[in-house]
Amino acid sequence: MAQTDAPGQMTGKPLIESDRVEGTYVYGPNGNHIGTIKRLMIEKVSGKVAYAVMSFGGFLGLGADEHTIPWNKLNYDTSLGGYRTDIMEEQLRGAPTFYRGSDYDWSDRERERELHDYWRTPYYWGI
Repeated sequence: MAQTDAPGQMTGKPLIESDRVEGTYVYGPNGNHIGTIKRLMIEKVSGKVAYAVMSFGGFLGLGADEHTIPWNKLNYDTSLGGYRTDIMEEQLRGAPTFYRGSDYDWSDRERERELHDYWRTPYYWGI
């Protein structure tokens, strides 16, 4: 069985640099590459990673879509050298999106609730 860094478990170093996470592949439940981590969204006050923005589709980076995934949907798999998720590519196509534009309101809790509800994950900020 593959070693994974699941929440509460660690198989390697306790910390990783953000630039080493960016560009890391994400694999679906069947082990197929479904996307790449583009950036992390970090809560300013706690320093906790809330989301990974993942790109998928396109060709050589052109025409790729980006989707925001709750961080707790990803588990590092040392045998793959990337993150494994239970997310299927079809789910990404219908997922709510967040935008990178400077005018996007990342403090809109209703949009965040919609995102977490879609992925069926607990809210990172608690209830």
